[in-house]
Amino acid sequence: MAEFPGELRYAESHEWARVEEDGTIIVGISDHAQESLGDVVYVELPEVNTSVSAKGEAGVVESVKAASDILSPVTGTVIAVNEELEDAPEIVNESPFEKGWFFKLQPENITELDELLDANAYQEFCENEEH
Repeated sequence: MAEFPGELRYAESHEWARVEEDGTIIVGISDHAQESLGDVVYVELPEVNTSVSAKGEAGVVESVKAASDILSPVTGTVIAVNEELEDAPEIVNESPFEKGWFFKLQPENITELDELLDANAYQEFCENEEH
């Protein structure tokens, strides 16, 4: 059964966003998404200092089943990427919310987070998507 941490915001494209104390945002894919993908074998991350748009492509995650675009949940500038994923993409499967994050953003407009789903709404979205 997938986990849906309450402190996160979720995009319908299955990325999550967590606001850090310094106002930056960490982005990854949900537990539901990694379960659907299966074993992650490759992750292409954005370059540091790249500008990304809300709902714009920021990278790619590939599994044994499929390749999926990673979309940025908010507009901003990439300030860090999770370099561990280059050598160990399976971390996304093992720890999607902690160690398996993709990138960190300096958001342009933090209120874009209000357009994302909370944990309950995202869980309901995932359940409806499966039926």
